Amino acid sequence: MIASRTAAGAFVGADNAAFVTTPPPGTWWQLYQDPMLDGLIQQALKANTDLRIASASIARAEANLDLAKDQMYPSTNLEVSPSYTRLSPQEQLLPDVDIPPLNLYSLGASLSYQVDLFGQIRRAIEASEADLGATRAAYDTVRITVVADTTRAYVAACSAGHEIAIAQQSVALQARSTTLTQRRFAAGRGISLDVTRAKALEDRVSASIPPLEAARRIALYRLAVLTGRPPAEFSRTVAACVQDPRLNQPIPVGDGRALLARRPDVRHAEYVLHAATAQVGVATADLYPKISLGIGVESVGPDTTFLQYSALKYSIGSLITWQFPNRRIAKARIRGAQATVDAAFGQFDGVVLGALRETESALFIYARDLDQRNYLEASRHEAAAAASDAERLFRLGGQDYLTVLDANLSLISADQALAALDSKISADQINLFLALGGGWETTGSTEAEQHMP
Repeated sequence: MIASRTAAGAFVGADNAAFVTTPPPGTWWQLYQDPMLDGLIQQALKANTDLRIASASIARAEANLDLAKDQMYPSTNLEVSPSYTRLSPQEQLLPDVDIPPLNLYSLGASLSYQVDLFGQIRRAIEASEADLGATRAAYDTVRITVVADTTRAYVAACSAGHEIAIAQQSVALQARSTTLTQRRFAAGRGISLDVTRAKALEDRVSASIPPLEAARRIALYRLAVLTGRPPAEFSRTVAACVQDPRLNQPIPVGDGRALLARRPDVRHAEYVLHAATAQVGVATADLYPKISLGIGVESVGPDTTFLQYSALKYSIGSLITWQFPNRRIAKARIRGAQATVDAAFGQFDGVVLGALRETESALFIYARDLDQRNYLEASRHEAAAAASDAERLFRLGGQDYLTVLDANLSLISADQALAALDSKISADQINLFLALGGGWETTGSTEAEQHMP
């Protein structure tokens, strides 16, 4: 099992002004301060189909636990058998006697109890409890995934809307430039090549809009399904969003110890390991005898004597079963159960390492993308100044249109790159929150809480 101070300490990638070491809140999406997003999250938590499936899995695990616990109690059986019977004279060795039909009744009750002398039932209950814990952890994993996917779909729709707005502004900018070249050409102060080049760039920028519209529509469809609605019933309000949700504060990330305690996939792996360990005890108990105690009472007879003492019979006894001397089957089961434990140990360590890797990677990517945005923002500012100067000189006749075209292309490219990076940064934030494992420990009634004992 992983034992390292670095795994429980501060994150390497958190040494950045974009992060603080306070634990992330359970409702991390509220950091965006976006009421629309808050409402969509609540809809998804109530209506998402994956959560309904996970909730049903909890109910099934609870039923299995009840079955295991019932083995601790005596089992009872009651049998009632009324019949209208004619006995065979030949069978009764009375061939010359006419035996009339009679009403025959049989009433019996039995009770049996397995003495859990070697802990097999107790360990089976322990395994079922661990299975239930693993199922609840799996529900929590689905829950945080639904929250992240809903936020991601909302952000993707808004980001696409923002990129569309930027592209439309670029088209409008280039359209004005095209109009200027057309007027200069009509006045005899320009050439047709300048008009053709201007129109070509305008069409090129316009061509970037349809893919963005498709991306927005796909995000809207996904958001509708995540919130339990058909794709055609996507939110028209979200469809009008043209601004990425923004965080106005550093992201709280906590440390490795809190991460491993918070991530539901780590808890799931821990419960799986616990269940596997308990199954070793179940298999080991097969090496020893099973002892059952039983009592049975039965009354059989016609209606005239059915309840009399002479019709009553009973038995009290015990049953001992033991796979002896051939115990190879039991020992093979123990080896198989122990191998399952070894695999569960490996899985647990793998999940822990994977959680740390995902978080460190998400921290590093987000920080580097913020650095890239600073450079892109400066580049965009310089490109805007160059485009403005080039157009001013072109109007004064001190520059040819090819320079204006190149400056406009640089500005448009900078705008598009900045908008695309903003979209990626928004996605980086969601990936980071998902890696941090928050979103399941929220207040309010959920399907999982309804199944808690």
